[in-house]
Amino acid sequence: MRKFVSAIILLFLSVALQAQDPHFSQFFSSPLTLNPAFTGKFSGTWRLAANHRDQWPSIPKAYVTTSASFDMAILKSRIPEGDVFGVGISGVSDQSANNTLKLNYGSLSLSYHKALDDDGYNTIGAGFQGTYSSLGIDVTKLTFEDELTQNGFQPGTSPDVINIALNGKNRNYIDVNAGILFSGSTDGENNYYLGVSMYHINRPKVSFLDKSWYLTGRVTLHGGGTLPLSDVVSLSGSVIHQIQNKASETLVGAAVGLNPSPGSENPVNVYVGSWVRFKDAIIPYVGLEFGSLRIGASYDINTSGLKAATSSRGGSEFSVIFIKREPGYTGIPCPRF
Repeated sequence: MRKFVSAIILLFLSVALQAQDPHFSQFFSSPLTLNPAFTGKFSGTWRLAANHRDQWPSIPKAYVTTSASFDMAILKSRIPEGDVFGVGISGVSDQSANNTLKLNYGSLSLSYHKALDDDGYNTIGAGFQGTYSSLGIDVTKLTFEDELTQNGFQPGTSPDVINIALNGKNRNYIDVNAGILFSGSTDGENNYYLGVSMYHINRPKVSFLDKSWYLTGRVTLHGGGTLPLSDVVSLSGSVIHQIQNKASETLVGAAVGLNPSPGSENPVNVYVGSWVRFKDAIIPYVGLEFGSLRIGASYDINTSGLKAATSSRGGSEFSVIFIKREPGYTGIPCPRF
């Protein structure tokens, strides 16, 4: 029985740990989980961002992910004009299979962006991130072979055996991430950017039963930009390609921005667009921006072979970004989508 129990646990964790990291369809609204080099790279004093994703809602609590981050630029008077020294903190809670598997982690990020011209329109920067993670499993929510009898479900001894093996402990580990980001503008109005990041550089050991399992590194390539077409209309687009272990995903899309009150100190912008995750989902997106606050909502419409099981309900996602700006502040265009 012990061998059977161990095999089940090892198989379960192997699938969970070697799959993709928690991720968002609105990746552009979760900057510090996308690239540590985004730390401090925005037009304002400080930034607060939060995201919530409920994936495959037709399967109760299959994957529920929440993130939050805070970052700001520091030492502005002690570094060359146009440069940015950023610092930030972030946290993620990812729960799978009705809270059976739980991953929580907190991160500290640092970045430095060097201006490439006198106006500071074009910069190149690097960011680094240290993360403390805790992974836990609730075996009482699993069903095992000895609990399925001719008389139906009967509580068995497998959960007790596993709890003894795990000793009731989470698996904690240190993670190291880094990234590079180029951001540019041709006229102080538009913006374009290109970045690359790698998470789990140190490949931390993540194992419940003293097996040699290591978290596979995740490499992300991403880029995008915003182009004002007039005082009222703008066009923003972005693309991302991620690779982890044998899994990969590519998202590309765009949104049209409408500003019905150009010239206002507190403009209201409406964004409507869509992203596509290749071979998986179409993702309509709507966003509202009130001065310093932007909220976004998207929904994954599943188009892959899973659409029968999920009833095409890939998942809902909501994001909030607040950027504190001083009255009359006019900053350099920075990545937004």
